[in-house]
Amino acid sequence: MKPVSSDSLEANAESTWMTVVRLLRWDKPAGRLILMVPALWAVVLATLSNHLAGETARRFPEWPLLGVIVLGTLATSAGGCVVNDLWDRDIDTQVERTRNRPLAAKALSVKVGIGVAAVAFFCAWGLSFYLKPLSFWLCVAAVPVIVLYPLAKRVFPVPQLVLSIAWGFAVLISWSAVTGSLAFATWLLWAATVLWTLGFDTVYAIPDRDFDRKLGINSSALFFGARSPQAVGLFFLGATLMLAWLGIVLPLGLFYWLSVIVAALFWGRQYRQLSHRVASPKVYGNIFRQNVTIGFILLLGMTVSSLTASPLI
Repeated sequence: MKPVSSDSLEANAESTWMTVVRLLRWDKPAGRLILMVPALWAVVLATLSNHLAGETARRFPEWPLLGVIVLGTLATSAGGCVVNDLWDRDIDTQVERTRNRPLAAKALSVKVGIGVAAVAFFCAWGLSFYLKPLSFWLCVAAVPVIVLYPLAKRVFPVPQLVLSIAWGFAVLISWSAVTGSLAFATWLLWAATVLWTLGFDTVYAIPDRDFDRKLGINSSALFFGARSPQAVGLFFLGATLMLAWLGIVLPLGLFYWLSVIVAALFWGRQYRQLSHRVASPKVYGNIFRQNVTIGFILLLGMTVSSLTASPLI
């Protein structure tokens, strides 16, 4: 009799609910938090913008709105992950990092995957009715970008740009949920988010370059090739400059500037790590996770600045 491996026993022992959790990527919180952070940046800074303009005495976002933003990003990112796995279920089996994903490993059926994605997007849709009209329509506009991102990997040389634009919608939706409109400062934060996402997602793609090349899948890591570290460095530099410009336009206080400096130091260190000719595969995962920490450091700086700011009029 053929012995049963411990991996097989663990797979059989996993409940359907835990398999769905893995499908939604809720067992890997870093990816969920890194989308939530720009949304929280926007809701905090939009509230501050209203306060500085003398339109409200409120310095901190309303708790119900914060709850909707948090739940909305969780639902949207979950739906996006399932859609991505539906598109890539045949490809994922050929990549070491992704071959054990539930749809690729056939631990769940395609019908179940479609149903889970539908539920996730339905939850996000329901939450969007709490938001202002502009925010609602921005949510609608974000859906095609999220759903078509996996297709971009097949036809567009830098699909991470499409993902970054999807990430940017978190800023536009959350900002307009507070103010009902978009301002110049919104677009600075959007640009910072897009450049930041391009940076960390290019890092995320580097370990998969050989697999992607073999499968004919595009990525920014393949597009930039040996110059990927320089590209990532420029993206992080651009994000720093956009954040600095934002700090001048609003204007933001000392704690915000300290958080930007800390973020820039982290990004500089990451660029140096990537510039080494032989980098351990663990480096790329560590850099991705460090960017979650960087995002929350910036959020802390923004929040403290909001609580200590004075109206301009």
